[in-house]
Amino acid sequence: MSFQPSVISSQPQVSVHQYAMSDWSSNTLDCCDNCGICLCGTFLPCILECKVAQDHGESCCLAFLPSSSVALRTSIRHKYRIEGSVCKDWLVMACLPLCGLCQMAREQKMRG
Repeated sequence: MSFQPSVISSQPQVSVHQYAMSDWSSNTLDCCDNCGICLCGTFLPCILECKVAQDHGESCCLAFLPSSSVALRTSIRHKYRIEGSVCKDWLVMACLPLCGLCQMAREQKMRG
């Protein structure tokens, strides 16, 4: 009985998936694109943030934690592969919190 070594004729291939980044479907100041979301964000922002958190799979209590809106925005941006940074998320939520909240709700509605 003789042993014949096998010959390797090809190298293992590694697949790299590139996913394109996108932009928000609406701008931060496009609050009037959806009047229902705009009215809820203006007069009942805690209710809207609770809905956005729940639609994202998080607890409604997230709306009542300090700075949670920045984390929620960053998480939504990562989920939908939207370009940006934590710094930009913080700036939007610090300077235009209601507009940023409405933008997140519009994004979820558009992509959901």
